[in-house]
Amino acid sequence: MDWILPIVILVTAYALVAYYIYKNKLWPEHITFYGPFMAIKTEKVGFFDRSIRFSTFLRAYGTLGVAMVVIVSALMTIMLFFSIQHIVVQRPPLTAVNDLKNVLAIPGVNDFIPFTFAVWLGLLATMVVHEFGHAVLCRVEGIRVRSMGILMAVIPIGAFVEPDEEDQEKTRGLKKMRMFGAGITNNLLLGLACFALVVFLLGFAVPLSAPLIHGVYQDSPASAAGVVPNILIKEVNGVPVSSRDDVATLLNRTKPGDTVTLLAESKGTTSTYTMTLTSWPKGTGNHTSGFMGVNYYDAPMVKEQFGLFREPVGLIILLAIPIYSFIDPSSWGQFSLLTIDTVDTIMWQVPFPQYWTVIQFLFWCGWFNLVVGTFNALPLVPLDGGYILREGVDRIMDRRGLLKYSAYVSGAVSYVMLAVLLAVVILPLVLNA
Repeated sequence: MDWILPIVILVTAYALVAYYIYKNKLWPEHITFYGPFMAIKTEKVGFFDRSIRFSTFLRAYGTLGVAMVVIVSALMTIMLFFSIQHIVVQRPPLTAVNDLKNVLAIPGVNDFIPFTFAVWLGLLATMVVHEFGHAVLCRVEGIRVRSMGILMAVIPIGAFVEPDEEDQEKTRGLKKMRMFGAGITNNLLLGLACFALVVFLLGFAVPLSAPLIHGVYQDSPASAAGVVPNILIKEVNGVPVSSRDDVATLLNRTKPGDTVTLLAESKGTTSTYTMTLTSWPKGTGNHTSGFMGVNYYDAPMVKEQFGLFREPVGLIILLAIPIYSFIDPSSWGQFSLLTIDTVDTIMWQVPFPQYWTVIQFLFWCGWFNLVVGTFNALPLVPLDGGYILREGVDRIMDRRGLLKYSAYVSGAVSYVMLAVLLAVVILPLVLNA
């Protein structure tokens, strides 16, 4: 689908509406502008007060979250330093990962993140869950919440909660750290839950054996006839087929030099391809039948690979899918049906309508929550992990009468982490220049 015209229309409509609201100062109590971004907010946030009745549980949850953030922060920091060592020593070649536009997780701009409903819904859920975590722990720790809202730029791109600055400034120690860590904790736990649901639901997908062409060999009869990947064979020489075995049975009766006609379907459109079969390439066995030159989508094999998600490395594989299914589709392309609509979905019998839409939403919700949660845990102000670090350093230094030096310590850590992040992005470009 060509997205250019719809995007131009949406951007133009947003710009006109936003300008009209800004020019006429409409609904100032609910709409604020930050440059081109429109913040729609409400001060009706009393429902957050209901969380106070669960203060004991939520404080325990927040304390556990702070410990989780500290562990994740340490692991992420170690991983980044090892990444720099790997880059300097191994000097890996540049790939799409090193493209600067892929540093930011912007759907449709980042090559690895498609512009789909499931992606945006997953991203929005991530931001809402994060901010609600802060708001709930604010109320539990006696910090008032002034407002909450959505940040718009044509479509919702963020959520925010505005705590009372005076109350927040008065809060100290673990109370403040729990408030900062709640968003990360929510992200990490929701991310793990979404991935667990993806793995659980994939167990109900039953593979089919329909003859969906997955690849076409170069310089083969099929290639010469114009056959392309991702088409479903419906007939061979006028004989209807419904499985790969049906196609194989008919082709086994042929010999090199025979002419074969395929009727294939793609997106509801049928096409006819006529080809002259050849001998099988050397090294492929002793075949006497004619060679067409295609391979099929192997749903049973993909089903077995889904089992990898239950292994100890399953979480890493799931997190890597958006990147590697793009840069290495020959090895990872079978996982793309978890991330984007694909013809591969016709190869599965599923338990309910929109099954793959649900899978894709859960996948992206899990992916964004884990990525946002782990990144926010880094000990770098203005990330939540940085604020937790600063509050911890403040309390430690205060007990020793050295509070005046605290800002230098937390600031130094932040600058080091910023330098490390920049090095991970820039070093590959410099070393491969």
